[in-house]
Amino acid sequence: MSVALARVRAFLAAWPHAALVEVGEARGSTPREAGAWMLVSPGATFGTIGGGQLEFMAIDRARDMIAAGAPRADRLDVPLGPQIGQCCGGRVTVELALVDDGLRRTLPRRVAGEEASRPSVLVFGGGHVGHALADALSLLPLAVTLVETRADQIGDLPEGVAARLTPVPEEVVRDAPAGAAFLVLTHDHALDFLIVAEALKRGDAAYVGMIGSKTKRATFASWYLKEADGDEAALSRLVCPIGGSEVKDKRPAVIAAMAAAEVMRALSAP
Repeated sequence: MSVALARVRAFLAAWPHAALVEVGEARGSTPREAGAWMLVSPGATFGTIGGGQLEFMAIDRARDMIAAGAPRADRLDVPLGPQIGQCCGGRVTVELALVDDGLRRTLPRRVAGEEASRPSVLVFGGGHVGHALADALSLLPLAVTLVETRADQIGDLPEGVAARLTPVPEEVVRDAPAGAAFLVLTHDHALDFLIVAEALKRGDAAYVGMIGSKTKRATFASWYLKEADGDEAALSRLVCPIGGSEVKDKRPAVIAAMAAAEVMRALSAP
């Protein structure tokens, strides 16, 4: 069972009375998009519709509904202007419904469906930067897997990050779903090159990144074009070094933060 699914089930089990709060329509500049949702109980919340005054209003209305026991549904139509102290400028419709037996059955399925549709991100290499990337990416709405050839580098992963131990990591690249992101930072430059070449060969990756430097990229390019039957168009999709070169801080957590931002940008591209 996924972490999110376990948490929503635990919330519903802990609170017999709760309300579902969902963004029905979002026009203009708004904190969250249509479909964003949260659960509200008398003493706790699960999820968010964006925070700020809009969310406070929705929580208050949801708790009023719970306390009254009726109506079973309600709606807020909120202009995000100075009158509520939230100057986004857009307009949001928020749908509220008391959680009944039907919602208690369907909400876990909804969470499972949302998790199943998360983009796949594969991190090859469980060294210092690999583990820092696992930490950073685990906070994002992604399906993250750390791939290693060495069993002693797999441990201590954050919740929600899967581990894959394999002597042939290139096969993991071939098995990845379309639109996946690949971050390559193993202990061996030759292995990095093989994994990156396999990822570029797919042609459907949202992101292919390799840790390194301008020199490592040049060395890879020479090998890729001459020995691996690669082409310039595929090579142009490679991000190396991951995290860019503008920030000079090379601590693993900093590289991971910058690379995670690159991945999210790539996965969000139309």
